[in-house]
Amino acid sequence: MSQESERVYTVNLGKVLLTPNNQRAKRAINMVKEFARRHMKMEQVKIEEELSHLLWSRGIKHPPRKVRVKMTKTDEGYILISKYEGEENQEKKKDEKIKPVLEPVIEPEVVELEPVEPAAKAKPAAKAKPAAKAKPAAKAKPAAKAKPAAKAKK
Repeated sequence: MSQESERVYTVNLGKVLLTPNNQRAKRAINMVKEFARRHMKMEQVKIEEELSHLLWSRGIKHPPRKVRVKMTKTDEGYILISKYEGEENQEKKKDEKIKPVLEPVIEPEVVELEPVEPAAKAKPAAKAKPAAKAKPAAKAKPAAKAKPAAKAKK
């Protein structure tokens, strides 16, 4: 097949949300077919099962807002619409090339020194042991609320 017979499109399905909840995925299928007829200039359209599963993946009420598709004119005289997968591989390759190697930055520790009297001897500081985690105490029941006082009669 020649290059002209295969094209890649992003189909915007935003107008699907204007239809009732229980007809949205059906409408999305019809919108993809109409898009293909308009752009490929042929009447017979077939949708691959993988694309159909993608449009129905979140149920009838929540189809995707956009779909990336590949449309191919076949020798049999119809348009075959399939899910476009070439973009994912290119993105992965770009991510691999872009990842810079970062060296960890070590910040110097700042130690505050206390003034030492000349007569006092410096004792070596013992390492403090981390305190064991205390178990939370049982929650006390809230006290009963006091009833508001009755209004005084005049």
